[in-house]
Amino acid sequence: MPDMSASLALTHHLVPFAKEVDENKVTPGVLGFIVFAVMALAVWGLMKSMSRHMGKVDFEEDAGPEAATSEKATAGPGGKASPAKG
Repeated sequence: MPDMSASLALTHHLVPFAKEVDENKVTPGVLGFIVFAVMALAVWGLMKSMSRHMGKVDFEEDAGPEAATSEKATAGPGGKASPAKG
């Protein structure tokens, strides 16, 4: 079990400092601003990267059973559908 007298002594020395701080004027300060700014820049960079990667995705969704029947109707003489133009 840790020595409780050491923690009590440390607490005893820090309590007067805590009483000197005005509770109505405590702010996050410069460190809080820096942490928030770094997090905001990280989110902005991640969103920009995600947008760039999503732009590279080439996805063509299957329309379902209606598309399968229309492909059979437009199939050429070999039974294969002609490639889509575009």
